[in-house]
Amino acid sequence: MSIPETTSAEGFERFVGGKILFASRGEAWRDLKAWIVALPSEGNTLPLPSVSEPFLAWTMSGEVDFLEREYKRPWITNRIKRGSFFLTTGGAPYDVRWKAVSPEPFQAMYVFVELPVLQRALEETFGANAEKAQLRDISAFTDDALNAFMERLRDELMREEASQLFVSAIAHAIAIHIARNYAESIDDERALSPSLPGYKLKRVTDWMAQHIAEDLNLDQLAAQAGLSKFHFDRLFKRALGLSPSRYQIDLRMNEARRLLRETRKSVLDVALDVGYTNPSHFAKLFRRENGLTPSEYRQQR
Repeated sequence: MSIPETTSAEGFERFVGGKILFASRGEAWRDLKAWIVALPSEGNTLPLPSVSEPFLAWTMSGEVDFLEREYKRPWITNRIKRGSFFLTTGGAPYDVRWKAVSPEPFQAMYVFVELPVLQRALEETFGANAEKAQLRDISAFTDDALNAFMERLRDELMREEASQLFVSAIAHAIAIHIARNYAESIDDERALSPSLPGYKLKRVTDWMAQHIAEDLNLDQLAAQAGLSKFHFDRLFKRALGLSPSRYQIDLRMNEARRLLRETRKSVLDVALDVGYTNPSHFAKLFRRENGLTPSEYRQQR
């Protein structure tokens, strides 16, 4: 099946990657769309289109290692279980895959809040600054209040005939909750800035150099700059012309070349020092980036 870059909340049902057990149908679901989905214990790479409406994924049962990425970037892995949430605010298609780590069935509920409902919630929460308010993308988080809303919504979805009044009330409650807790006001200077300010860029690149052997964590990097992950990734690339993952590779290769030139450390120890636990992968990457294997590079010094 061909995957479009964008789709509607109603159209997203075709791309969920599992068996739909219950689906919202009819006038009662005007303010919110929802599905309960049974997913296989292992999912190969599943491309998902972007959707304009905010998208909540709620794990109902099972425990899995869940991976996600945008634009073929490195995979970001999270361990999720009953009660875990993902909040995705649209803007770009992305890929997911997963593997169960427990015998329980992997079931989830997907919920889309309609944009007029969200807009009213943002206006009530942010007042005159509502136009500058944006929801954040957040992965694998827990939220007791949101969990309670989803339980009530699940029960309504499983009824033979849902109440429009009840569904609308839950939709507005969810919209207010995420507006209060997961939205931020983006001022004009920050929204229009072509790149990270110099002092923030230095803070981030210094931190990356000091933590060169650690796996890339966009949440940690964004925190260094005081930005959401979405805005940080975009402004970092504008500042340096490189994605954070590409910049990390360059940092690691520079340090690996220095260690090979200036020390007698083994290739394995050099690989570990710069964050690669698989020496074969390190050797292949080093050769791709430098045209020589680590051993050949060392002989050239």
